Amino acid sequence: MEEHPAVYIAIALVAVLVLFNQVQVNALSAAADQLTRPSTRASLSGTARELGGIDLDGLQGTAQNLAAVFPELQGATDEQAVMTVLFPTGTPEYTQYIGGANFDDPINSLTYLSQWFPTIKDEVKRTDPDAWNRYLELAAKPHGLSCEYCCGVGPIAAASNGESLCGCQHNPALLAVTLSLLHNTDYSDAQVVREVMRWKTLFFPRDMVGLGMQVAGTDPSSIKALPGMVGGC
Repeated sequence: MEEHPAVYIAIALVAVLVLFNQVQVNALSAAADQLTRPSTRASLSGTARELGGIDLDGLQGTAQNLAAVFPELQGATDEQAVMTVLFPTGTPEYTQYIGGANFDDPINSLTYLSQWFPTIKDEVKRTDPDAWNRYLELAAKPHGLSCEYCCGVGPIAAASNGESLCGCQHNPALLAVTLSLLHNTDYSDAQVVREVMRWKTLFFPRDMVGLGMQVAGTDPSSIKALPGMVGGC
């Protein structure tokens, strides 16, 4: 039988193409798997790192939670001191995990975070059961992660299924921050609550600073001109 080198060359080329395609398929599968599994949690720094051992179980209401996650309020003697502790400025170290939202642009940050809530909620629920369960333990219990000062929903922010208890902008924005920190960082529950309280102070300066003054044991009636709410409901 006459041999045809061209046939062997063609067979070899086909084998190479099959092998190459299999490598590509494996690479794509690995990439898809990375998209659907929870991302590696970032280890972040800052004052909140000292709160890792605080247990929030049994705390009822915003005041108790605020006192627990801001122990430095005990040394605050006036409005300015409380403002220094609670009121955030600049860019949080986790800004990349919340779409670039920052404290110096509260209106646009509020809008973005509130609109992002359904997306981050569905992502965490689908891909990160541990973060989802922690979210329910925080948001569906009276830990003060809610928009209580604009809509009167009280200190519970989410229903037992994770949905926001209020349709305003503030509540879903606070929940979006909660979900993203649980999903993307190694923050403890207390550290997450602390950060969400900072955003809540940004959105409700007068009420949160007043509450901080009560926690510190000072008279909130001395509060000067602070806006009651930033952004609309």
